[in-house]
Amino acid sequence: MALSDADVQKQIKHMMAFIEQEANEKAEEIDAKAEEEFNIEKGRLVQTQRLKIMEYYEKKEKQIEQQKKIQMSNLMNQARLKVLKARDDLIAGFYQLLEPRTVVRCRKQDLPMVKTAVQKSIPIYKNATKRDVDVHIDQDNFLPEEIAGGVEIYNSDGKIKVSNTLESRLDLVAQQMMPEIRVALFGANANRKFLD
Repeated sequence: MALSDADVQKQIKHMMAFIEQEANEKAEEIDAKAEEEFNIEKGRLVQTQRLKIMEYYEKKEKQIEQQKKIQMSNLMNQARLKVLKARDDLIAGFYQLLEPRTVVRCRKQDLPMVKTAVQKSIPIYKNATKRDVDVHIDQDNFLPEEIAGGVEIYNSDGKIKVSNTLESRLDLVAQQMMPEIRVALFGANANRKFLD
């Protein structure tokens, strides 16, 4: 039995619809597979990068922690040196006065450090001089905040003062070096008999 043109066209359309449906199904399958692989790869890359970022910041955190420890150590050393310096300044002042009662003046911001230095200085002074000393820190009259630091030590009635500030030391050095500075600037004076 021969097929008519209409039947042939119908079968062709049916085959084309079947092929198209299979192609669509295959395309959807490929899309789904590609999406799945994309998500897996994306997850892998994100996880890898996350780990790298975490490692980077962990390393940075350790470096910062190490720097912080070093800075803390440096600050502690500086604080110790400042206390030792304050103690030495105080002892030198006590030795110069050799008074049973002394008054210490300092900058307001140095008060805690000076208190510590006084406590450590008294036994050293007593041991060296075999004398007692009563040290009072003046908390009503502080040295100016703009000076570089140091202390002033007075006897009990305030008539004798030993200045152990950086400024007073620089003034003393300047006075001692004045002859050398004069020679350096103006040359030796032929008329001078004494060079002191």
